[in-house]
Amino acid sequence: MNYTLHQLQVFLKVTQTESITKAAEELHLTQPAVSIQLRNFQDQFDIPLTEIVGRKLYVTEFGREIASAAEKIVDQIHAINYKTASFKGQLTGRLKISVVSTGKYVMPYFLTGFMKRHPGIELKLDVTNKAMVLNSLDENEVDFALVSILPESIQVEAIQLMENKLYLVSNKDFEFKKEKYAKEIFEQITLIFREQGSGTRLTLERFLRNNNIPVRKKMELTSNEAVKQAIIAGLGCSVMPLIGIRNELKDGYLKIIPVEDLPIVTNWNLIYLKNKRFSPVAEAFLTYLHEEKNNIIAEHFSWFGEKRVSNN
Repeated sequence: MNYTLHQLQVFLKVTQTESITKAAEELHLTQPAVSIQLRNFQDQFDIPLTEIVGRKLYVTEFGREIASAAEKIVDQIHAINYKTASFKGQLTGRLKISVVSTGKYVMPYFLTGFMKRHPGIELKLDVTNKAMVLNSLDENEVDFALVSILPESIQVEAIQLMENKLYLVSNKDFEFKKEKYAKEIFEQITLIFREQGSGTRLTLERFLRNNNIPVRKKMELTSNEAVKQAIIAGLGCSVMPLIGIRNELKDGYLKIIPVEDLPIVTNWNLIYLKNKRFSPVAEAFLTYLHEEKNNIIAEHFSWFGEKRVSNN
């Protein structure tokens, strides 16, 4: 056998994503390049590593065994690179963070300066829903997690980063007949919810429950972007985090409906397991946040602190 490290990395990414298209995107390669590397790697084995059923790629049982071995090899290569950089006096290693979907508008700003300061660090940033984020943290698969609602079932420590403001949002065709609406407006509109397990959905449901507000018409969509596009198209309204709709408000595609007791205000928290033993990289990031978070907020999120949000 004469497979290369590059082939191992491509095969490992294909098994993780179960998609040549997604693997190509994450590796910043073309789909044909990934397909060629996968085929060249497969040619060195008599037993199939993957199979196509319909249009979906599946990893065989043998393929998963090879993927497990490939992951160990790739990890050892990373370890060699880290040790080499360490001898040169650089802070090296992996920083692993899991982020709820709306957190993708927040977390990168708290990472950029740190990553520039320590170029020897490799970042793994996973963006998914709240349930998956907490599972990754509970299984100790990541160093930190970004959430807007603190978990009750896991013992964690938290660093409060900034506020998370949620407003009732419509498309540009909504006609404002009142300067401020009563909460009963929720009974008169089609309300779009995020999927079960979403932090935004939990916050909205808690608000409706605490105010005894029944919802007559509702639909459910599985991503923040899907909700945003549905509102723009006129399918309904939704309560959305301000952080994720700034451009759409500015361009006039979305409007904030003024409602009493809104916005709902929570906080973005970077959490980690209680009594966790940090790697040098995670420890350095924690120190960086304590020192720089106020400067980062002032530089990138000064607009977010305004008391009144305009629809213009």
